[in-house]
Amino acid sequence: MCPLKCSDDFAQLETFLLETPRLKVSRLAIEDAPFMLELLNEPAFIRNIGDKKVRTIADTEKFIQKALTPGFEFLGSGMYKVELKDSAERLGLLTLIKRDTLSDVDIGYAFLERHWRNGYALEATTALLHHARDVYGLKRILGVTVPENIPSSRVLEKMGLKLEVKVKFAEDRPECNLYAIDFAP
Repeated sequence: MCPLKCSDDFAQLETFLLETPRLKVSRLAIEDAPFMLELLNEPAFIRNIGDKKVRTIADTEKFIQKALTPGFEFLGSGMYKVELKDSAERLGLLTLIKRDTLSDVDIGYAFLERHWRNGYALEATTALLHHARDVYGLKRILGVTVPENIPSSRVLEKMGLKLEVKVKFAEDRPECNLYAIDFAP
């Protein structure tokens, strides 16, 4: 059984997604721009995920608005903030997106460096993985990391994803490790 509380009400899915014992996961909103500006400009984010060239609150609001644009492949895909249930302090970001460059849905995550090594990434991503399987019925989920990002590789492995291949998405981008998990029918 998945250790999370899921919302069955469609209206609530617009904002609230799920919670774990310590965390709440909800859809990213324009009001999250200051948090996102900080996250997108942390050296580890730029090094491991990429420089989104977002430097101001206005840029960040545009970035979030684009992420909230309709057109995702399935209900529930998108970008989610992760916060502490007790204080509502924002910790990080989860994504569940079907990208054109990948055959299946990709689970992603990034947390502010000051919140690393607390188990938040594993707790949040595992909950989202179970939610994607149990609520959305996904049969396969992918995860991508740069080879140098050992902590993210460990999170994916602890979630049950296995390294499948190395991929290169563009000539100007580094080679990445592609992980996957297949859920038994």
